[in-house]
Amino acid sequence: MRNNNKNRHRLRLLCMMLATLLVLLGAHGSYAAGGLDDYLSKIVPAELFAGADRFGATVGEPPIAPVFRGTELLGYAYLNSDFTSAIGYSGKPIHIAVGIDPNGIVKGIKLVDHKEPIVLIGIPERKVVAALNAIIGRDLGRVARGQERPPQVDIVSGATVTVLVMGDSVVRSAVRLIRSNRLGTKASVAQEPAPPVRKLDPAMNETADWQSLLGDGSIRSLRMTVGEVSDAFRQANQTTAAERPETVTPNDRFIDLYTAPVSVPAIGKSLLGEEGYGRLVKRLKPGQSALLVAGDGAYSFKGSGYVRGGIFDRIELLQDGQGMRFRDRDHTRLTSLAAQGAPHLREIALFVVSPDFAFDVTAPWEVQLLVQRSAGGRDKATLPFNLGYALPQKYLVADTHPLEVSPSDGTAPIVGEEADGQPLWVSIWQMNRVSVALTATALVFLTAIFFFQDWLVRRPILFAWIRRGFLVYALVWLGWYANAQLSVVNVLTFTNALITGFRWEFFLSAPLIFLLWAAVAAGLLFWGRGPFCGWLCPFGALQELTNDIAKWLKVPQIKVRWGLHERLWPIKYIVFLGLFGLSFYSLALAEVFAEVEPFKTAIVLKFAREWPFVVFALTLLAAGLFIERFYCRYLCPLGAALAIPGRIRMFEWLKRWPECGSPCQRCAKECPVQSIHPEGQINVNECIYCMHCQELYQDDTRCPHMIQVRLKREKFQALSTPTSRGEAPSRTAVTHKGKPIVRDEPPPATPI
Repeated sequence: MRNNNKNRHRLRLLCMMLATLLVLLGAHGSYAAGGLDDYLSKIVPAELFAGADRFGATVGEPPIAPVFRGTELLGYAYLNSDFTSAIGYSGKPIHIAVGIDPNGIVKGIKLVDHKEPIVLIGIPERKVVAALNAIIGRDLGRVARGQERPPQVDIVSGATVTVLVMGDSVVRSAVRLIRSNRLGTKASVAQEPAPPVRKLDPAMNETADWQSLLGDGSIRSLRMTVGEVSDAFRQANQTTAAERPETVTPNDRFIDLYTAPVSVPAIGKSLLGEEGYGRLVKRLKPGQSALLVAGDGAYSFKGSGYVRGGIFDRIELLQDGQGMRFRDRDHTRLTSLAAQGAPHLREIALFVVSPDFAFDVTAPWEVQLLVQRSAGGRDKATLPFNLGYALPQKYLVADTHPLEVSPSDGTAPIVGEEADGQPLWVSIWQMNRVSVALTATALVFLTAIFFFQDWLVRRPILFAWIRRGFLVYALVWLGWYANAQLSVVNVLTFTNALITGFRWEFFLSAPLIFLLWAAVAAGLLFWGRGPFCGWLCPFGALQELTNDIAKWLKVPQIKVRWGLHERLWPIKYIVFLGLFGLSFYSLALAEVFAEVEPFKTAIVLKFAREWPFVVFALTLLAAGLFIERFYCRYLCPLGAALAIPGRIRMFEWLKRWPECGSPCQRCAKECPVQSIHPEGQINVNECIYCMHCQELYQDDTRCPHMIQVRLKREKFQALSTPTSRGEAPSRTAVTHKGKPIVRDEPPPATPI
């Protein structure tokens, strides 16, 4: 009775802790960002302007606040998010208070509110904010007047997307404020007469081949060799980066970058084909533009940051002092170009320009390529290269007044020899050699565990420590540190790549993910899905470890009735098939619905996310406290995806006795995930290869079959032991054809 009261007390305590956490998270998630007045009340004026002592009342819309030192006006404070979009890695706005003087010079920056997980956990906020120092002191009035290009911020390794978004938003917001002429006469942009207007010629629909498009400027290119990029780093005093080229041969092709506005009918039909252009037109809103960006060579203009962060951090669209970075939702991957004579390019991307960005396809614009190189350790060095574009006048027609479009003065193409250089993925693997070595060592160790499982399961205490230690490694290092959490999105992307055009380089660009998938593929042949689900999945490890803690706290465990349990199995297969079918219609939409996986919330972002996602992940973990690996059993689409090809396994490593299932039910009752049928067979589709049943198989104190073997052995040993004087004759064991024969012998004679 006392034990039951203790158990109930522990259960109430655990529920109260979970409820408190959920309330706190709900309160955190429901917090709404304030306005400029709210943020200014938490800022010291001197943080934005040296010597400032007070803020004036906010004025205008969007609001700005004058900043004073005594009675002297030093400038104005404003919020970047009031003037422009500042959506970061988290999908939430990044709010930055900016101080700008009447000349248009930025005097101070203060990060006041954000939900960026990489800043909340891992990278100090001061380091991220310090990266924006390149903007402080810059005259953005010259940028607003088109006399200078926007300044580039310093890159912080591990927070590239966040830093770029912050820098872009500060510059764009300042330019918009200056152009609104609200800072006074010093920074005002002269109001010139409206320029003549030209528009796209709707009658221009003539298609052309690749060489013609290049020749007349419909397609613009930027071509650089590895040596030219190294020289550029050297001239920028980035000597460490200059000595770390992508390939060993300077004349190797670094990148051939091409761009063209495919929303222009003639160009779009030439490059996309009639059918492809028709699909694009249906997707575009009135007045919206789309650009094609393609590249080949050792450097990828896409990189891999957009896979997790959702933002392409290596390219930016620039026009009229404003910049825009493309997001994954704006991106469509193409495998080839329809224009006759078009080369085979490694990367072809179709980007739709966001309606929030005031883009005029008839005016000059640029695509800026941000080249990143390792500068020692985790530090990166970056250099921008600009590819200018001006739409040829043959695509334009006078609207009201004639317009002479001046040629673009963008960066001139740098011509280099074409040669197949070292692939980008090789450089990425070299940069991550330590992580690759640690992961490969862990996979070899896990393979040894499986191959020597018979020896290990005979030592249950040692095996228990090894298993828990490996689960901690999978959770802490693979999951929370390296973010090497496999997802059903990987399966959908792989399938889509097989259909649309498979290239190994895309998958090799993430070394740890590739290693794990290779290990999973090999494991499917030997053991099914168990090695990943039971050992390598960080979220599975989190479930099992938290359940172990719950058992230690005497939290009651729920045993699902077999009939119900068997009917809940198919749910995860239904979820997977739904996502799989949806991916053929829209891979981006399937990725949205793949949030049924709590992996991104609990592992990649470490719960630093919007509260509905966190509540969902915590709810699944809470269910796992009572039903071990609840999510793995019934909801995981990745487990279902691995179970299907897992049926091709070629070996049977889990041993069974003839008595298993009839009459003995011990293994079935003690299986942590109930993957053993009452009839005794193991369902490998559900087995996580924890090897608990193999411990029982070898245990002569719990397994009925082994108990009988031990009793027979002990009885045989007792009968084989020499007896003392006066006892029954001893029995000598001899063998005949391998079978024991027991022969009675008289006791030895007693000496007189």
